[in-house]
Amino acid sequence: MIADPSVAHLLGRVGAIEDRIRRLVAARRAVDPQPDDPFRGLYLSDEMLDRLLAGVPGVPDWSDASARLAETEQKADLSEAAGHRLRLRRLAAAFDLGPIDVDLLVIALAADLDPRFERFFGYLNDDVGRRRPSVAVALELCGVPLTSAGDRARLISGPLVSGGLVIVEDEDRPLPGRAVRVPDRVVGHLLGDDTPDRALDGVLREPSVVEWGDTRRVEQALAAGIRLLYLRESATGSGAAVAVRGIRSRGLDVVQLDLARLGTGHDAIELARLATREARLRGLGLIAAPVTAETPAALVEALADSPQPTIFIGDSTWDPGWYRELPAMADVQPSTTAERVQLWRTWLGPAADGLDIAEATGPFRLGPEQVQRAADTARAQATLSKTGVITAEHLAAGARAENASALDRLARRVSPRVGWDDLVLPSGPLRALREIELRARHREQVLGDWDMRPGGGRGHGVVTLFAGDSGTGKTMSAEVVAGGLGLDLYVVDLSTVVDKYIGETEKNLERIFRAAAGTNAVLLFDEADAVFGKRSDVKDSHDRYANVESAYLLQRMETFDGLAILATNLRANIDEAFTRRLDVIVDFPMPDAAQRTRLWDRSLGSYVRRADDIDLEYLGRSFELAGGGIRSAAVTAAYLAAADRGTVLMRHCVVAVHREYRKLGRLIVESEFGAFWPEVVGE
Repeated sequence: MIADPSVAHLLGRVGAIEDRIRRLVAARRAVDPQPDDPFRGLYLSDEMLDRLLAGVPGVPDWSDASARLAETEQKADLSEAAGHRLRLRRLAAAFDLGPIDVDLLVIALAADLDPRFERFFGYLNDDVGRRRPSVAVALELCGVPLTSAGDRARLISGPLVSGGLVIVEDEDRPLPGRAVRVPDRVVGHLLGDDTPDRALDGVLREPSVVEWGDTRRVEQALAAGIRLLYLRESATGSGAAVAVRGIRSRGLDVVQLDLARLGTGHDAIELARLATREARLRGLGLIAAPVTAETPAALVEALADSPQPTIFIGDSTWDPGWYRELPAMADVQPSTTAERVQLWRTWLGPAADGLDIAEATGPFRLGPEQVQRAADTARAQATLSKTGVITAEHLAAGARAENASALDRLARRVSPRVGWDDLVLPSGPLRALREIELRARHREQVLGDWDMRPGGGRGHGVVTLFAGDSGTGKTMSAEVVAGGLGLDLYVVDLSTVVDKYIGETEKNLERIFRAAAGTNAVLLFDEADAVFGKRSDVKDSHDRYANVESAYLLQRMETFDGLAILATNLRANIDEAFTRRLDVIVDFPMPDAAQRTRLWDRSLGSYVRRADDIDLEYLGRSFELAGGGIRSAAVTAAYLAAADRGTVLMRHCVVAVHREYRKLGRLIVESEFGAFWPEVVGE
């Protein structure tokens, strides 16, 4: 007695096929000249050849063998009336199968449910080694002739094959001799197993559980019978959260496919078909994300060819070439600062009490699911700390963990190790640097929530210029700003950007900008005048293409959503059009004597022992060096001290300055070194 009415119905249909097989076997045996030959099917006897030459056997009539089938379907009707869900019937409706299609499906899976059928089919195939039903045997058991084009097509291009419910193997054989089988996943589904196909491991994602976003447009589209939608999401929005909640509002569950993991090759299209089959088998809505310009049209078509609600998600405009039908389209609005703060509080729970979440997470542009994962990461980081209490640093670490890795392949990552106390600058540049941090921390509120930069497709980026001589602190200040915001610093290597071939520089920059947009980090273009230089009069083709490059950069900076710092030693070389688009300009002057004294103190640090004869004021007053030069000289002095009993002496510092002067090509004057001149004469 089978307890599950769905399985009982399936086995009843298999039993009806078994009745047909019994009659067909009896009919074969009646005309079989050697029914007891143990080598039957391995050779052709003369008698068998004569029988084959006698003509094509007729098509069986199974009308008088349908009593068991009728009884099975009557029981199925009663089960459905009692509220039971019969999977075979639901599958037939979902894949638009006719009665013959259902019979073919049951015939093909019979051996998966009862090993006896392997031997039955070996006998009927006249080949003991072929234990799946052939196309000829399957059609014969359905009572249809091989000469019927429509019935042959059922196993060539019909819903059984296009839906992935049966596989016709042995393509090198003529169609009648090809074996027909049912994939294990389909058999498992009919028996009550809802585990997705193992081939989809790694490309299916857990559907979003974030309660965020306006789902009304998705709900309206699905209620109107629209099955294909495209949601265009922003950097801080979540198309997946909106799509999942919209589909579930219709009483359906969801299967979500990660197109980034799926890839773009032939295997990807096969996996897409498996995902579509999964959605149809279980009556699910299908979500596919992210759709990009590189997504193949064949992949989109494989996913869109389904009667189930299908929602694609991307951040660009839908390409009409992707699919023959245009989907209903809707924009997913970005999340607001207040919404993200609330999501942080929801996922952190009581651990967030007392934390200024808005201040700690303001610089980060995260979507709702990213906030959820970042909160989990922050909790884990806090668990590893000594106190176990979540701090602002843990929140920043969780947010940074959401950074994409694409930028690591295009720029050098620097983890900030210096802070505001390490900077030695006049008050003017310090105020400008603080303003950069302020803008970065509150840009989503000002540019996003308050819409203070409307129209023109303008981004939410903050772009600044650091101008000053070499060694005046531009790179260090960029590191300080990044550290103050809790972000990583990425230094762009211009040697990987500038290309002599026309158009390649723009492509390289576009890759960097796109990667930076998906990364919460500060992007530093050192020696920026190499790519952000002034446009010139057009005298030849080189000038024209150089101006095209500059024009591209001007437009791209307008739409940039990240944090970028352009550093240059030659501010006059930066095009004025770039200057207008900059948010903050910081001029770095050469340090005065008092600042140089402080720089010497900071550069020598607190770990190296200093002799009593060290005169920092004299070093700052006498030697005009930028901060970078002082730091280099301090390192040289430390090396000299390491070789001389481990204590830094005044003569070590003076000799280090002398060597720094020689590196810089500076004129070495005796009066500048004063009483220490004898120390450097022998250098």
